[in-house]
Amino acid sequence: MKILCQVGVIFGVCWVSQILESLLPFAFPASVIGMLVLFLLLITRLLRVEHIQEKSDFLLANMAFFFLPAGVSILNYLEELRSAAVALVVICLTTTVLVFGATALSIRLTLRLMGRGKGHD
Repeated sequence: MKILCQVGVIFGVCWVSQILESLLPFAFPASVIGMLVLFLLLITRLLRVEHIQEKSDFLLANMAFFFLPAGVSILNYLEELRSAAVALVVICLTTTVLVFGATALSIRLTLRLMGRGKGHD
């Protein structure tokens, strides 16, 4: 029964986010709205982590399964991907380097702010 309640809470948040998406005068993904609603419920303590812990752990542990349909549907657009392969590789490499750089700078800044980075500059 506990799992059913947890599923109900998660689906309830998804349902509310779908309603909010339809009410907004601009396009905004319901999934992002749902995460914001869940975040607000958690920080206001209207919902506690214990209320959704088991189901959330299950969903996180099986997250790769939920990406299978999207991965398989890419096969429908293989020709389009082939025609843009060079651009996609350049974009992937560039953004990877940028993310690595941003991560390194963030770590250096964090260490400096924490006072542990002295002498490592």
